[in-house]
Amino acid sequence: MKKQQDFKAVKKIISRLISEIAEVPADEIKDDARFVEDMGIDSMKALEIIAAVEKKIKISFPESKIPTIRSPKDVYGLVEELIKNI
Repeated sequence: MKKQQDFKAVKKIISRLISEIAEVPADEIKDDARFVEDMGIDSMKALEIIAAVEKKIKISFPESKIPTIRSPKDVYGLVEELIKNI
């Protein structure tokens, strides 16, 4: 239960970062919204989101995984996977 609560806090941090960088209100960000098609985020902003998440949570996304990140849900899933392996 504690890990799930901890990840909820991490997810909230990630949502806040996406909101700030994408300039979209946090309550309008849907987990399965696609960055480019649904949210109008270009590739540079997507990379900025990835870099901000890495810096804030002190993790590093494997380069091979970066092209697969297309939505907030993808970010959450990858972060959760990386945190479990710490």
